[in-house]
Order: sequence, then C-alpha cells, then structure tokens
Amino acid sequence: MVQATPFLLVLFLTLGAYSLSAKKCSLTGRWVNDLGSNMTVLSVNANGNFEGSYHTAVTAGSNEIKVSPLQGSQQKGPNQKGQPTFGFTVNWSFSDSITVFTGQCFVDDDGKEVLKTMWLLRSHMENIKSDWKATR
Repeated sequence: MVQATPFLLVLFLTLGAYSLSAKKCSLTGRWVNDLGSNMTVLSVNANGNFEGSYHTAVTAGSNEIKVSPLQGSQQKGPNQKGQPTFGFTVNWSFSDSITVFTGQCFVDDDGKEVLKTMWLLRSHMENIKSDWKATR
C-alpha cells in the first residue's frame, strides 16, 4: 500500500488539473447584469460570430427603452482556452448612440458562468467642437 500512495497522489493531482483546465464558458443564452439589463446571445457560429439582443435597464435619455440588436465575435481558434474573450456592439434602437463592449467569459469556483465586461458608449454630437463629451 505504501508504494500505491504516490501513484494515487499523482493520479489525483492529474485529474484535478484536468478538471481545472476543462472549465468551459458558453456565451449562448440569456445574461442579466447587476442593474437588471439583459442580453440574449442566440448562437455562436464556427467563426466565433454571434447575434442577439440587449435590453438595458438604464438610460441617460428620456426616450422609451427598447430592445436593441447586438452583433459580436468571440475569440476562436487554436488559442481558445475555454473561457473566451469577446466583443460586441449594441446599436441602440431608441437613441442616436452605439455602445461597444469587450470582456471575457469565466467559470467561477462554483461552476457558474460569469461575464466580465467594460464598455464605451458613443453619442451623436452636432459638431466637432462637442466631440470631447461624446464618449463615455
């Protein structure tokens, strides 16, 4: 039994390392953020491209919020590690602005899929002198 112990330890460590590297995160589905906005990604094709919709819960304007289309791409290919980086653009249906998001899909320690993103919103400006305040 003494000789089997190192083998079992190595086997356990190998299986443990495999389960850590096997974490996969899929963008497909419905996502809800902390503010109540929700995004639906319909499917991701073989090239990593996807489409869907975004329904924001917040706006700086007074227009009625409407569901808006999104288009994006996730990193694919030989370097894809199962927790992909991605980016998408939302063309707001209720305003004259557009937002780009970039982020990564993670699987946390509890096995839950989580998206971490950053965004830039570009608003329309009437003239170039106002350009400095167009991007948030």
